[in-house]
Amino acid sequence: MLVHKSPSCGCCSAWIDHMRAAGFGIEVRDVDDMGPVKESLGVPYGKGSCHTAEIGGYFIEGHVPAEDVKRLLAEKPDAKGLVLPGMPAGSPGMEMPDGRVQPFVVELVARDGTTSIYARHGE
Repeated sequence: MLVHKSPSCGCCSAWIDHMRAAGFGIEVRDVDDMGPVKESLGVPYGKGSCHTAEIGGYFIEGHVPAEDVKRLLAEKPDAKGLVLPGMPAGSPGMEMPDGRVQPFVVELVARDGTTSIYARHGE
């Protein structure tokens, strides 16, 4: 997995640790301007987060749980990737000291850029 992130982002590093713990090999590229990376991969406008990964021909945008990435790679849908917009509390890399989890939805991005619910977490 190739992860593009800002050099100063701590939560990105925590997400990378989560992915490594789940068995993913990670290469990190620090990027000062993430806009061109997201645009070239087809991340829909308004669905961005703080880091963007590439794996198996898909993009993974934001704090997507490893279990969802593993499911994506196993099912191989005809899609561009997964997005978790924003930085929801309790998502991988955004853990709260009290263990609180803000419910969040991971979305599948179709080839035409539309999104649909892929997984719900924290409900």
